[in-house]
Amino acid sequence: MAAWAERLAGVRGVLLDISGVLYDSGADGGTPIAGSVEAVARLKQSGLKVRFCTNESQKSRAELVAVLRRLGFDISEGEVTAPAPATCQILKERGLRPHLLIHDGVRSEFDHIDTSNPNCVVIADAGEGFSYQNMNKAFQVLMELETPVLISLGKGRYYKETSGLMLDVGAYMKALEYACGVEAEVVGKPSPEFFNSALQAMGVEAHQAIMIGDDIVGDVGGAQRCGMRALQVRTGKFRPSDEHHAEVKADGYVDNLAQAVELLLQHADK
Repeated sequence: MAAWAERLAGVRGVLLDISGVLYDSGADGGTPIAGSVEAVARLKQSGLKVRFCTNESQKSRAELVAVLRRLGFDISEGEVTAPAPATCQILKERGLRPHLLIHDGVRSEFDHIDTSNPNCVVIADAGEGFSYQNMNKAFQVLMELETPVLISLGKGRYYKETSGLMLDVGAYMKALEYACGVEAEVVGKPSPEFFNSALQAMGVEAHQAIMIGDDIVGDVGGAQRCGMRALQVRTGKFRPSDEHHAEVKADGYVDNLAQAVELLLQHADK
């Protein structure tokens, strides 16, 4: 217990990953992970600040929140930091007109973005949209640009649905990087700017915050590089080998969100 008290002391804000921590998504709407609905409710009642930090790029933020609310979670759209709105802000600030290789479910986030005569490519988890034809079109757009810009909503390798592990955007992002000789700009975890925007929204400093996620690299490693602490849950995409990762070691490993919250309520902000 003393070890946990030391690791969690002074925590005032909690960043929660969504997929693999709160629920496993799926064609049927998904399934809450055991105890996660109650854990979120307890966390919100505790006085600790809570922010949901996701790389979800198959659903708009509004649709994602609607799904989670139907599953029983106490969550609002304003509590979610997601890559699509952040990407739109970047596009507007830099005068970029994207060719969009994205899932139809998130396309509404880009309704007010000029996509004529593209001068960049935005790639997200397009699911079935990752056909050869669509990948090749994105490749062609990038190759025609004097200064190619590739923006990726996250760089995950895979994630978990109720039907099993699913290939994520990172593999397709790497294919375009290799083919075009460019380096993608990642909006989403593990980008420091993305984590920092979530911290700013919560109003806490990095050393006062902890990230709870299922991705050892994107969630845990990304948060730690920003000066946060991070716990990995053994749900979602977690693999036993994560606990022996060559480069990233979590500040703690827990069976699920419910166990993480129990430990936080015992030791945080003391």
